[in-house]
Amino acid sequence: MILVRIDNRLIHGQIIETWLPYTSANQIIVANDELSHDILQQEIMSLAIPQTVDSSFVSVDALHDAINQIGSNGEHIIVLFSNCADAKRAYEAGFDFDMLNIGNVHYSPGKKQISPSVALSDEDENCLKLLNRKGVKLDFRCVPNDPVQVRFES
Repeated sequence: MILVRIDNRLIHGQIIETWLPYTSANQIIVANDELSHDILQQEIMSLAIPQTVDSSFVSVDALHDAINQIGSNGEHIIVLFSNCADAKRAYEAGFDFDMLNIGNVHYSPGKKQISPSVALSDEDENCLKLLNRKGVKLDFRCVPNDPVQVRFES
């Protein structure tokens, strides 16, 4: 099982306390260009991850290869992106996923609040619609027990 999620906070309490148990994940991969080069931030984020869960911090372009190296040994993986543009870039580079969880996208000027935890710019909305047209189901939930909110269905 792979959970692919957009959450601008990346590693935080909701991931560790709700999504890890829900998915039975034994691997977390953070696909973020900036973080992939910031060893100090990786170490800080890794402190929150249980020792029984492996973690990797890779560039968006390296994600496809990272997933292939893990293989299909029954791994349960959470893949985290900080934004839709990165998720789209990984998808177009060959990281194939059929569902995208949009968990948290902070509000900033020029964005529309579409749920309590998600605010989208026009660019974000267009990005999600494009992925949806390619067959990716969009799942707007902060935590697993939230009701599924589907938007932009084609």
